[in-house]
Amino acid sequence: MSLGRLRSAFISAALVAVSATPVLAQSSFAPPPLVPYGLSIDVDNAKTAAAAAVAEAKKNNWRMAVAVVDTGGYLVYFEKMADTQTGSVDLAIEKARTSALFRRPSKLFQDAVAGGGEGIRLLRLTGAIPIDGGVPIIVDGKLIGAVGISGGSGDQDGTVAKAGASALK
Repeated sequence: MSLGRLRSAFISAALVAVSATPVLAQSSFAPPPLVPYGLSIDVDNAKTAAAAAVAEAKKNNWRMAVAVVDTGGYLVYFEKMADTQTGSVDLAIEKARTSALFRRPSKLFQDAVAGGGEGIRLLRLTGAIPIDGGVPIIVDGKLIGAVGISGGSGDQDGTVAKAGASALK
């Protein structure tokens, strides 16, 4: 193939790719779920959620930081397992805060950012961290707080957070 044809083929392929991108990126971030806020989680229930999360982490031999926040995203209980990286402390709290304030798992933000398009705007959304590991705690149909986990991979953090949030259902 001549250099001219190769260049023309490359430009054509690039134009197709660029023109198709806006069509693929049109999906917008879903509105918040219609889950009302309830009374904020108390310390005893926060400890129950954290204990379930720690048990799941230990079962898998993962080292995690566990944060439980109230409906306003304020820390109610925190636990860091031995040998957990110290960088996970703030991340666990931020993941829990994201889930409480926006009434959804932090993984939804991660997936939206990964999808590109409008999802990239979420990188600047104040108070939202787009990393798996934050899960709302919903009891009797009302959000009472959230669990945030950090210390493993995103999938591991999400698994442990779900175990913690599920302990109070």
